[in-house]
Amino acid sequence: MKSPNFSATIHFMDSKRLDLNLLVTLEALLVEQNVTKAAARLHLSQPAVSAQLSRLRDEFDDPLLIPAQRGMNPTAKAIELLDPLRRALDQVRATVATHRNFDPAKAQLTVTIACTDYLQAAVVKPLVMELRTRAPGVRVALRNLDTPQLEAQMARGDVDLALMTPEIAPPSFRTRHLFDERYVLIGRRNHPQLRDGITVEKFAQLEHVIVSLGGAGFVTPVDNALLALGHSRNVVLSAASFLFVPEIVSQSDFVALVPERLVHGRADKLQWIDCPFPVKGFAVGMVWHERSHGHSGQRWIRETVVALINAKTSNRRGPAEER
Repeated sequence: MKSPNFSATIHFMDSKRLDLNLLVTLEALLVEQNVTKAAARLHLSQPAVSAQLSRLRDEFDDPLLIPAQRGMNPTAKAIELLDPLRRALDQVRATVATHRNFDPAKAQLTVTIACTDYLQAAVVKPLVMELRTRAPGVRVALRNLDTPQLEAQMARGDVDLALMTPEIAPPSFRTRHLFDERYVLIGRRNHPQLRDGITVEKFAQLEHVIVSLGGAGFVTPVDNALLALGHSRNVVLSAASFLFVPEIVSQSDFVALVPERLVHGRADKLQWIDCPFPVKGFAVGMVWHERSHGHSGQRWIRETVVALINAKTSNRRGPAEER
């Protein structure tokens, strides 16, 4: 029998009143053709199954099962329903099992991640490379982090995961600390003035590239800290993206303060040292909405990010905590 017959029957029924659990009972009754055996199969009492059978007869406007000398015999409509009913329920069971037991090698999933360009390079790039090997059916869509809009974006499902400073995330969101980042002073390989022990005065005299995410800014909190020490930086270039900075620094005598993970793997073109005065770093974490917390695929993505971070962090903290 074709499943459209079953669909048409369900359409004929009042789906607003139908308890879908009744279909599971119907399947057991049609297979066992015995109320007692169906009750045992469903872990229900015999009176409960008898009551559900009565409701099913009303819903389908058919006896469905007729008492016989041994057990019960299905009616013509019941025989017509059994095969498409089982296929439909098997599909539901398979969907539930897939959701519960995520298989990355077979999964088809799109995850949307919001973050800055720096975190695209430091975290998302290695994640994407890992996914191509372990989960080739998982696609990643990147969005620029828009903190004021993040809560609405996640509520709508436009963003699944954000990489950001957890402290500025909406308090209702789930968060997980990934790592603490620090700034380093970078320059090209064999830069003549970039060496450990550089003075604050010499630091200020170098030609600096800074990042102004809003665009066209030439002052950052670093400049305020430097001014308190009696110096001002020689800023020659204000960039709108962190990703632009290592490339231009590697081809000039410019220097820049950047997050350390941005320059990992670039020792062939760059060198870096500690800043000669204290510069406050920042925490990086994952942020997600409650709506995706229990999704097995999304959970696997988050755990993969944590594993990749931990594998590259030699001096890491204890197990990351969620809130």
